[in-house]
Amino acid sequence: MLRVFVILLAAQFAAAPAFAWGKTGHRVTGAIADHYLSDAARAAIEDILGPEGLAEGSTWADFMRASPDDFWQSEASPYHYVTIPQGQTYAEAGAPPQGDAITAIARFTETLKDPRASREDKALALRFIVHIIGDLHQPLHAGNGTDRGGNDVAVTYFGRETNLHSVWDRAMIDGEQLSYSEMTEWLVQKVTPTEVADWSDPNPVVWVNESAAIRDMIYPDDPALSYRYVFDHIGIVKRRLSQGGVRVAAYLNVVLASHAHAAAR
Repeated sequence: MLRVFVILLAAQFAAAPAFAWGKTGHRVTGAIADHYLSDAARAAIEDILGPEGLAEGSTWADFMRASPDDFWQSEASPYHYVTIPQGQTYAEAGAPPQGDAITAIARFTETLKDPRASREDKALALRFIVHIIGDLHQPLHAGNGTDRGGNDVAVTYFGRETNLHSVWDRAMIDGEQLSYSEMTEWLVQKVTPTEVADWSDPNPVVWVNESAAIRDMIYPDDPALSYRYVFDHIGIVKRRLSQGGVRVAAYLNVVLASHAHAAAR
């Protein structure tokens, strides 16, 4: 009976939808961002989210995908990724009619800047922006349009059947056996001032073009992934988490400067 339960549990896990970075990765990007926020942005975030903070708020957009509300079941689904066919840039590919992560950032940024928007609407926008920036630094969230961002690429990871997207979302990060706060501390200690300056471009198109370039190099020749695949790619995972965190802060420092000024008046 126990064996049957384990098999069913494993099958359920393998079939579960993949979300970029998983909870740990998203919390890492939010927590890293907290180290680089301006005073004005920090005050604005506290005004909007209260004690919640960016690490906690970073996973909310994935949690809400279980909501039966039409916004979460239909409209918001494309906001977690972009599609860039191999050999193209985002500018060449463009956004689909239903929108994508880039158009969603623009939409939610307008909400944050709108002095007439409610605190509830601003909180939704802020949580989503933090989440999307994390998403866009997971290379397979800049999908090539042929395999649902690696979800259709079957692999085994240390013998367990899964897919390439899940390996990048969770498996390599979880394999480090660190809490999000431990991983954040280790990564922040290694980020140099020069890297912070180099990574602080607040243009989302730059980030997704980077992800698309990385994406084309991470598809394995052998679907049996193990220590060598981790050895070759865990550095990229950590770099993208670090870049995502720095850029969450860089983006919010620009966007929320006006919010903090308006709140002070």
